[in-house]
Amino acid sequence: MVPAATTVGGYLQSLPNDRRVAMARVCSMIRRSARGVRESMRFGLAFYELDGPIFAVKSHEKSLILYYAEKDAAAGNEERWKGLDTEHRSIEFKDLNCLPLDVVETVVRNSLKLRRARPASEMPSQSELLEVWGIREEDAAVAPPIVRIVVNHDEEGAGEAPAGEPAAK
Repeated sequence: MVPAATTVGGYLQSLPNDRRVAMARVCSMIRRSARGVRESMRFGLAFYELDGPIFAVKSHEKSLILYYAEKDAAAGNEERWKGLDTEHRSIEFKDLNCLPLDVVETVVRNSLKLRRARPASEMPSQSELLEVWGIREEDAAVAPPIVRIVVNHDEEGAGEAPAGEPAAK
């Protein structure tokens, strides 16, 4: 299910306390380590862009997943980091009380180096990354907008005559 929040802050507020704190720490680490990234909510993910998609963070009931766009950002650390999935370019953090923020920072910094060295013509598209990350397009559909209907309460008294005038019969 795709959250209805349109900002990362709104999404964080909708999470239970343990997941909100964990995800806020990871999002904060990304913002501090990757100056200039643009943050948005898309596909139920906190999405980060720098010349195209570069990171996404997703909260699950019992874990947190960091997706990264650059294939070699976690190279050489396959055995060091539990939850690392190089095929889907993701790291799943199962212990929300003890997040390895050094892992996040390493992946973020490596991703930035690789991204800045990559020609613009070779940037992965958003649809390519969703496929690599294992996120189906139908699951990634944008939540419908919230429609608010405003009822004008002044219309309730429309049949009454203005003050000082007799009511029509």
